Amino acid sequence: MPDVFGRHESAFWFRPSLGVHDPFTIRSLVLESGSARLLWLAVDLVGIDPTLVSELRERLARHGLGGLSVIASASHTHSGPGAYGDSALFGFLAVDRRSAVVRERILGGLERAAREADERKAPASVAWGRTEVTDIADSRLQEALDPELGVLKVTRPDGSPVAIVWNYAIHGTALGRDNFLLSGDLMGEASARLERQLGVPALFVNGAVGDVSPRPRGWPGVKVAGEALALGAMRAWATAGGGTDDLEIAQSRVALPEPTAALRNCARGWAPGWMILGLSGAVPSSSEIVAVSVGRTAWVTIPGELDTRLGMQVKAPRPDGVEHVFIAGVSNDYLGYFLAPENYRRPSYVACASLYGERGGEIVRDAALAALNQLTRPRARRASRPLERTGRRADRDQTMTAVAPGGDGAGRDAALRRAR
Repeated sequence: MPDVFGRHESAFWFRPSLGVHDPFTIRSLVLESGSARLLWLAVDLVGIDPTLVSELRERLARHGLGGLSVIASASHTHSGPGAYGDSALFGFLAVDRRSAVVRERILGGLERAAREADERKAPASVAWGRTEVTDIADSRLQEALDPELGVLKVTRPDGSPVAIVWNYAIHGTALGRDNFLLSGDLMGEASARLERQLGVPALFVNGAVGDVSPRPRGWPGVKVAGEALALGAMRAWATAGGGTDDLEIAQSRVALPEPTAALRNCARGWAPGWMILGLSGAVPSSSEIVAVSVGRTAWVTIPGELDTRLGMQVKAPRPDGVEHVFIAGVSNDYLGYFLAPENYRRPSYVACASLYGERGGEIVRDAALAALNQLTRPRARRASRPLERTGRRADRDQTMTAVAPGGDGAGRDAALRRAR
């Protein structure tokens, strides 16, 4: 029942959390090369409210950090905090009614993490690696999944680590609906293991997660899956190559169809196809797409949950000079599920939460491919070279500067300072 009597400070539609198992964490990384400047935030949230991103940009501009491109990637943990979104519909369905206290705590953490990362910039380069992690996920649609785990390895000229960005498609639902302790779920467990091993922040970026559920369950499952993912990320880190200082960013907006909820998809197929609930005004009709090439890889944001089939179609073609493409799912916005037409036509939970019709998923796929194709710099013809420490700031046309909070050699404990 809704908390009409005000018993709970920050919970209205849902039961409040009972405590903290592992702390809500924001991890940040700033990359610069030439005129390209990117702030990448990895946040223990189920989804990103785009107004968080726009308000963060305004706050950073007031501190002289305007012009930064921003990627805010939600881990998609279902055990993270709620009460932070501006959308009344999103609040009712998933994250609860907005609490000014909770939202300000999250925004303040985002701002502190971003500003600290920018203050700690130093010369660095980026390499990339990949591996496969199997047997920890099942398909909600009984289709083949993508087992790939990708890594960006950010290091200083002397080889010391700055940050690891790791990518894998997995739902943060190992803990299930009976858990009321705040947690980063299995992704948070994996990132914590990586941070203990490397001594630097580990930014998790989810993939095409729409039809991917974790196989191990409960707290034991969190440990099992977290260990498997951390081991995979360390394998990819150890074999990472192709170090470079190139960075390019492309941004665009994608126009989406009129948002609706198809009752047939939500009622196991018994409702007629014409029974559609219009959601115009409650759900946005456009969203931002950001494509980035870095470390001989390209990354593209998805404003929600893409299914594996469409995700593989985005990853398959590669812009010139790019060796691999990765999906940055649940980033900068959350607009539900984006499915291939045949998956949308199959009544299911994921089809019910797909709000832009049969073509919505393909429209987002095509927009992601178009954004990737804007990355036109001929990276393959540019020779990679190690950066040299010269005792002064390197020429910004020749080097990338990168940082994660605390990552300036101040010690392992300082290197893991994170905004909370």
